Amino acid sequence: MQTSSIAEKLKSKKVTVSFEIFPPKKQAGFESVRQTALDLASLNPDFISITYGAGGTTQSNTAELASLIEKNGVSALAHLTCVRLTKKKLEENIAAFKSQGIKNILALRGDMPRDINEGEDVFPSGFSHASNLITLLKKEGFCVGGACYPEGHPESANRDEDIDKLKEKVEAGADFLTTQMFFDNDMLYSFLYRMQSAGIHVPVLAGIMPITNSSQVSKMVDLSNAYIPRRLLSICDKFRSSPDAMRQAGIAYATEQIIDLISNGVRGIHIYTMNKPEIARAIMRNIDSIIAATNGQIGA
Repeated sequence: MQTSSIAEKLKSKKVTVSFEIFPPKKQAGFESVRQTALDLASLNPDFISITYGAGGTTQSNTAELASLIEKNGVSALAHLTCVRLTKKKLEENIAAFKSQGIKNILALRGDMPRDINEGEDVFPSGFSHASNLITLLKKEGFCVGGACYPEGHPESANRDEDIDKLKEKVEAGADFLTTQMFFDNDMLYSFLYRMQSAGIHVPVLAGIMPITNSSQVSKMVDLSNAYIPRRLLSICDKFRSSPDAMRQAGIAYATEQIIDLISNGVRGIHIYTMNKPEIARAIMRNIDSIIAATNGQIGA
């Protein structure tokens, strides 16, 4: 089945919903993630994104999963990073994506590795910023997305510098932006205002991470430096010893975030599924009529 570019979907629909999965670190886990991809595709999202391991450790699985998703009639967004990627390897990855019929790529610099050797060049391709990669991918004919950080990139000196770097991505040709996870919608609304004031007007997809296990909170803070509202902390504290209750409360919290975002005109919802299709399915059940009404598929 022929799938469309994400940029086309964002232009044609009032609200899109997408999912993100990550390939297994070990090949033995590939079949499980393959089934996860199929389960998520059956929910008919607008697209599914597939992450790219640090240093390119899962690049072949990224391409294979993206191809599988496309073959099941859902657009795939393959991630590609710059870290530890030689120019030759970059060219090989681009060729592999093209051969698999992948049209959409999320261009990232990538997280800096923790095991850098003395004197090592972690950007052997010469691409040390996502904007460099975006320029190349646009020339190669891809629909290209970039990442953004509502609470500021951890390496940015301040929010003004963060917006300047974001503008470079858009000027390089980014068709849309996907946010890092956040748990307070006001953080996103403030960020969107700063973005638009700086003349950045590409579509922004809001990244939602359902917290269904209280131990996830500290991990999310370490990964994204995200602000955790008192209300979410109270939920995690209250239901720490009851996994079923925590799961239900986490789905409810993510659902409330999404409903508020859509009500305030946010047009793209991107759910970080953590490879748990049952969580995505529960959220979709909670919002399916809202999405349909917003997109004019049923009477609003």
